[in-house]
Amino acid sequence: MTLLEIAGLRKDFPVRRGLLGRTLGTVRAVDGVDLAVRRGECLALVGESGSGKTTVARCALRLVEPTAGSVRFDGEDLLALGPRELRRRRRRFQMVFQDPYGSLNPRQRIGSAVGEPLEVHESGLSRMERGERVRELLGTVGLPPEMTARWPHELSGGQRQRVGIARALAAGPELLVADEPVTALDVSIRGQILSLLEDLRQRLGLALLLIAHDMTAVERLADRVAVMYLGRIVEVAPRTALFSRPLHPYTVSLLSAVPRPEPGRRRSRIVLGGEPPSPLAPPTGCPFHPRCPIARPHCSADTPPLAEVEPGRFAACFYAGELTAPGGNLSGARA
Repeated sequence: MTLLEIAGLRKDFPVRRGLLGRTLGTVRAVDGVDLAVRRGECLALVGESGSGKTTVARCALRLVEPTAGSVRFDGEDLLALGPRELRRRRRRFQMVFQDPYGSLNPRQRIGSAVGEPLEVHESGLSRMERGERVRELLGTVGLPPEMTARWPHELSGGQRQRVGIARALAAGPELLVADEPVTALDVSIRGQILSLLEDLRQRLGLALLLIAHDMTAVERLADRVAVMYLGRIVEVAPRTALFSRPLHPYTVSLLSAVPRPEPGRRRSRIVLGGEPPSPLAPPTGCPFHPRCPIARPHCSADTPPLAEVEPGRFAACFYAGELTAPGGNLSGARA
């Protein structure tokens, strides 16, 4: 059953310059995104920096107001809610931010930071009950109860991210949005945080929207994967299918860069030509065609829709699957 449904989502940001803030143009950060997160599943939203992943997540939670489109949570239109109604609904969807150093108030003790959502959403709890609940939440994410008296600067990056997760869980959400939750952490800590998210999802029955560019983390956690390029979804597929046989040329190039310890799963490396187009002046037709190894002339004139190519698999490409030969080897590409 679908928990979060995004349809036709668009977000434009004006580009201003000068003391008077004269508008020079518009950046379309998100351009007609359709996406759905089912109950209990982990959907990974991937793509290179600047593709619009975080903007989609922030628009979905109304941390940023979208320009157009619809966002429905459990069938309810979130964009139609006023501030008071939205605040009541927020307990059902929470976010874990990328930067564990910037997401905590340096002047607030850990116990107060984790307990703050309880004051908002569980105002009937006594001070003693709230303290007990905070210690319980810290234990859930693998932190000792005495951590409540510590300050953020006394914690490591991994501990701060665990605090951020505990704070997100305090309201009892059904959907957790994790925005690059391990990018700012040491390599040795990343696996621990990923294991924690995996355990919490299974134990609490959470749905997880994972924003990531680390494909190793995606392969470990995701049930389905949606790939973004220049503000658009270009492929959606179950994780196993996408990693074994990607259909969109951009997805093929992303996966070709993932290191593989197993010789049998080695892929030829694709090096894309040129730079990603500027969102201020996106190309006509397929947004990927200036860098695509298999682009044809009409790719620059026509925009391919996100269409079901195989059961449960969607790709926005006129020649989906051409770049991938059986067995996962790449053909027809620049090496």
